[in-house]
Amino acid sequence: MNNVTSILSQLRALGNPRALEGMSRYGIHSGNAYGVQIPVLRNMAKALGKDHALAQQLWRSGVHEARILAGMVADPAHVAESQANRWAREFDSWDVCDQVCLNLFAHTGFAYDKCREWSSREDEFVKRAAFALMACLAVGDKEASDRKFVPFLRLIEREAVDERNYVKKAVNWALRQIGKRSSALNKLAVRTARRIQTFDSPSARWIASDALRELRSDAVRNRLRNR
Repeated sequence: MNNVTSILSQLRALGNPRALEGMSRYGIHSGNAYGVQIPVLRNMAKALGKDHALAQQLWRSGVHEARILAGMVADPAHVAESQANRWAREFDSWDVCDQVCLNLFAHTGFAYDKCREWSSREDEFVKRAAFALMACLAVGDKEASDRKFVPFLRLIEREAVDERNYVKKAVNWALRQIGKRSSALNKLAVRTARRIQTFDSPSARWIASDALRELRSDAVRNRLRNR
């Protein structure tokens, strides 16, 4: 049985003060962090295996890296919607948000529903989670049809005027990843970006111009044609 106390001690021992300084520079909340890098956490998760009870204990510790590790060792099949909602409300850093979406929430049966539900929430990190989850699904759900992503473009367009940094970057991320999934979605994403570009909003104009730069690039177009 895995012991949360020993894992927290291990995380503390693996901490790197220089990494903590880097976290602060990248806007990552480091008040309860040790400075353990993601590849190290992945190796720990691989050794621990899936352990949902341990994941819940790690999350409750409130330690930055322990929460990222919790998302890696939690079992998606055992994650209830109430747990996902609670964890999302407790996000206090963009990297915890993105890692939990990537490693856990994207693999649950309600991932697409949460994209829609959370996209209208006021809390900055809950809303970010909606669009980070869209991006993760666009990349990771290889079996999904394009039709599952088309409704997300309407949500992206609706929320492109949110001026908060962590929201607008996730909205941009979702738009770019959906637009790189297929030629059909690329065309729809470009059209969405062009509409967003006309909005009277600095956030919307940045989202659109940055996305269009990538979605209309030769590298992306060539890759989609060769699929």
